[in-house]
Amino acid sequence: MPHHESPPMAPAIMVNKSGSAPPPTTDEISSILTAIFTAKTSHESVQAAYGLSTLLQNSVGFRGLKGYGIIDEIKKAATDKKNPVRREGAMNALGALFERFPREHRLAEVVFLLQEEGLVALTLDSLADKAAPVRESAKYAIDALFDNLGAEAKIFGLLPSVVKYLGKKSGKWQGSVGGFELIGRMADKAKIGMESIEIEKEKDVLREAMGKKLEGLIPVVEGGMHDLKNDVAKQAVKTMNSLTTLLQNDDVAPRIPLLIKSMENPSTQNQQKAIHALSQTTFVAIVTSPVLALLTPLLERSLNSPSTAQEVTRQTVVVVENLTKLVHDPIEARAFLPKLQPGVKAAKERSSLPEVREIASRALDVIEKAMALKEDVAHGAVSRTLGPDVEKVLEKQIGVNGNLLNFPGDAEVWIVAKPYISEMVSEVVNQRALERIPQLIAPYLEPLMNPGDATKVAEAVHLFYVEEDHRKFGQPVKEDDGEVEIVNATFSLGYGGMLLLSHTNLRLLKGHRYGLCGRNGAGKSTLMRSIASGKLEGFPPQDEVRTCFVEHNQGEDADLTILEYISNDPRFADETKERISEVLEEVGFTAGPEGRQSHKVGSLSGGWKMKLALARAMLMRADVLLLDEPTNHLDVANVAWLAQYLKKNTEITSLIVSHDSGFLDEVCTDIYHYEQKKLVCYKGNLAAFVKQKPEAKSYYTLSSSQVQFKFPPPGILTGVKSNTRSILRMTNCTYTYPGSSKPSLYDASCSLSLSSRVAIIGANGAGKSTLIKILTGEVIPQQGKVEKHPNLRIGYIKQHALEHVEMHMEKTPNQYLQWRYANGDDREVFMKQTRILTEEDKIQMETPIDLGDGKGPRKIEALIGRQKYKKSFQYEVKWQHMLPKFNTMISRETLLERGFQKLVQEFDDHESSREGLGYRVLEPKVISKHFEDLGMDPEIANHNEISGLSGGQKVKVVLAGAMWNNPHLLVLDEPTNFLDRDSLGGLAVAIRDYKGGVIMISHNEEFVGALCPEQWHVEAGRVIHKGHLAVQNDRFEDSVPGSSVASSAMSSMAPSAAASAAGTPVMSETEGKADDMKFKAKKKKKMTRAQLKEREVRRRLRHIEWLNSPKGTPHPKDTDDEADD
Repeated sequence: MPHHESPPMAPAIMVNKSGSAPPPTTDEISSILTAIFTAKTSHESVQAAYGLSTLLQNSVGFRGLKGYGIIDEIKKAATDKKNPVRREGAMNALGALFERFPREHRLAEVVFLLQEEGLVALTLDSLADKAAPVRESAKYAIDALFDNLGAEAKIFGLLPSVVKYLGKKSGKWQGSVGGFELIGRMADKAKIGMESIEIEKEKDVLREAMGKKLEGLIPVVEGGMHDLKNDVAKQAVKTMNSLTTLLQNDDVAPRIPLLIKSMENPSTQNQQKAIHALSQTTFVAIVTSPVLALLTPLLERSLNSPSTAQEVTRQTVVVVENLTKLVHDPIEARAFLPKLQPGVKAAKERSSLPEVREIASRALDVIEKAMALKEDVAHGAVSRTLGPDVEKVLEKQIGVNGNLLNFPGDAEVWIVAKPYISEMVSEVVNQRALERIPQLIAPYLEPLMNPGDATKVAEAVHLFYVEEDHRKFGQPVKEDDGEVEIVNATFSLGYGGMLLLSHTNLRLLKGHRYGLCGRNGAGKSTLMRSIASGKLEGFPPQDEVRTCFVEHNQGEDADLTILEYISNDPRFADETKERISEVLEEVGFTAGPEGRQSHKVGSLSGGWKMKLALARAMLMRADVLLLDEPTNHLDVANVAWLAQYLKKNTEITSLIVSHDSGFLDEVCTDIYHYEQKKLVCYKGNLAAFVKQKPEAKSYYTLSSSQVQFKFPPPGILTGVKSNTRSILRMTNCTYTYPGSSKPSLYDASCSLSLSSRVAIIGANGAGKSTLIKILTGEVIPQQGKVEKHPNLRIGYIKQHALEHVEMHMEKTPNQYLQWRYANGDDREVFMKQTRILTEEDKIQMETPIDLGDGKGPRKIEALIGRQKYKKSFQYEVKWQHMLPKFNTMISRETLLERGFQKLVQEFDDHESSREGLGYRVLEPKVISKHFEDLGMDPEIANHNEISGLSGGQKVKVVLAGAMWNNPHLLVLDEPTNFLDRDSLGGLAVAIRDYKGGVIMISHNEEFVGALCPEQWHVEAGRVIHKGHLAVQNDRFEDSVPGSSVASSAMSSMAPSAAASAAGTPVMSETEGKADDMKFKAKKKKKMTRAQLKEREVRRRLRHIEWLNSPKGTPHPKDTDDEADD
């Protein structure tokens, strides 16, 4: 509707409020103003100002402020430099008007804040007045204005005036302090509290609306932090701390002190610390525009600074990319992207490191995609309501419901009030706080319309936007399935390196068992830990829904008995020992002095540790069980017990992460699947889910189509020509753990070859891991012996695979591998008991030995060389306190007889490692390719700290470490733990195609059945050979139906030495062999006469050279094997 023009000002101001007093005369107003400006005391001045406010309120209302020239008179008095009493009176008058008018006459705030722009600035300037009473009156006026404005009026009326004042160069420093204080108070006013629902809702509106203004506020406040006046800088820092409370982001909150420090002192060091902290942040909550507003200045500085290091640039670009992805509505990010885009583009074009250029290119694509969206609606976002949209609706409804009254001065006020009202309404519409619309319209229109019309307009506009909201978002229809809903949360999930889930919903019903499925690194364990730690946005707190995270982690308190371990937990302080004992017995821990409850926690196998964690969850009486890989380390019987327990307890809701497809089929009532950064719920178990999504077939077959592992070839093993020849064997070995009365392994014998594909199976605690540890040299048996080829390289992954890396959480995977093989040797080997020198070994090293060569007893310093000698080896010995020319070659057998087994083993390991690494270069680029071969993203391997990786990714790090030196034998203790289905398939195919030997412990029957034709059963510490089984090749996706093997690699695989043996003990063939492992040298061909003559010449020259050498030099060998010469 067209703007109306107001008629000339009438002699008497017209009013439209029924029952109002007649308008006061000009003389009455002048008399009161004079009393205000000339009062002898501040109290008298304030009382006179109250009288003026009451007179105007009861008669002409807001129109009198301009109609009588009151504002102009106050301005004149406030700037009277000669008379402090008049200045004080002016501030008192403003204070009274600010205190009384906005409550009853809302249009007065339009006059104070918009029509008379300079009033706020005038008040702030008065804070710098020389006269203390004037400063006090100015403070009163500012407080009165702030306290009597609504949330929307503070944002769209007061805040712009304060920001404009702070942007002035001519402003006084006391006024700047007051301005920053006002902004800080506004942010503090928005803090969540425990007040009434109405007040808290108003705070919500203020918090969100002010958060959207941070884009303009933060640069202003940051500028104040660098003000030369210390008072201003201090107040600006306080204000910035208050502004950061608007973020409501638990992930960024711990980083706020660093961010503020980098603003206050923007040095390179502080900037780098802040960027690094952000790159390691786990994001769980939605990233909104307040977060972007806080981070953009820091990111912009980092990108544009020429002194920024390449690594910091890389971290900055990663954070920029992920922040852009994590914003709920990409339109929200548009205000910030133009500031960051040039820096990212420069990193793409000018960065010296290719990986930084690649990441920057990817980030630029994300930014450009967000910025290229249509102006009105972003992909997947809902269009926002703008102020001009509301103006059209408002004008239409005013026209329908009686139009505006055309009183003098109304047109000028309406021109300013209309966009002001429309901006406030658009804000609450976008926040979906539609119930606030009437109070943002009716009070402002009442003085401008006939009685009742303003309410009709407000209700019509409210109805319009309620219908519009339903059109955009739909009527929320709650799924009425007759069941009890205990959780309904909408959230986002991610961490600095990648986005995991974006604005997805999780709804849990009582008694349901949900399987959580997704690729490795999708965020399954991160989601569980976020729920358990109470960080997940929207998830009910522990006092409403009790959750328990079940994980097998009892590393601490290993010396306590099981009963003591549970009883000492403060969460079970109210439980009796009898109740605790009953629950423990229910899961298999027998009571009594000889029962399992009296065993030490540290002596438990992995399966029993998981059962202990389940017992703890049962004692907590949890509403929701969070089970992360519950079947890891559990044998078949215990997996069946767990499935029955979950199905029996229908009062408990379970959220389960597991890679055991059979377990999920047995237990789950629903499946939550990760799809394009969303959680999608499917009714039914895993089989029903696969029917609906055939592409999820990888949950039932072992496929490398998604994740491919590529193991390096094992290399040549000296003297071993047959894949079935024994390369590692143990004979009659018995081992008892310290403190235990019963051997964990008794009289065990077995043997392995390059073609071995052996699965060790048995119940929890039967001795499977002990067998592996003896074979690999982790522990030394008290009886029996272990023999291995001197050059044999073993790749070993422990049952608790993360033990390998838990001391290196601050390193990246690339740095961990560099550390592990820094000196050419595998540092993990140094920690084996076969390498750690005992006191006896140290005494032996200090014992002189006499070889009977006439040179007397000498002490060995080190072994420095090795060469073939007959059918064994001889070692070059460096003697203590003797020159290298006196080094002696001593046979392997002699050194072993004299007790130097560990010294020989150390040198053999060094030589075998050197052979394996002969064509490996320990540089980041090569290591990165190695990680890529084992299914890990090079970006993660090079730059993400191990502490931030998922369990599956950490297992890949351990696997990469074990395979780096090209092992001949791969030893895997529970390799399927923590790996998702895709990674499991990739690992299975890699093992199938691997040319070396493999021995594994696994309860995953599917995995074992597809790979291992030979099985060793361990029962009560004794090893029983089961023999050969048919390999189930149909479990591989690439198998040919009806074929007996899946690949030529499998068809060429011969039985291991173990399998070819006869007799009851496993590998009985080892018992009839020689004491040490012998390897035949290469068969020699008969030499011709010419070759024999050439050999004689060579030998004669070597003999002459030896005669001329210093005394004590050993005679050089004539051939590789002197015995055959």
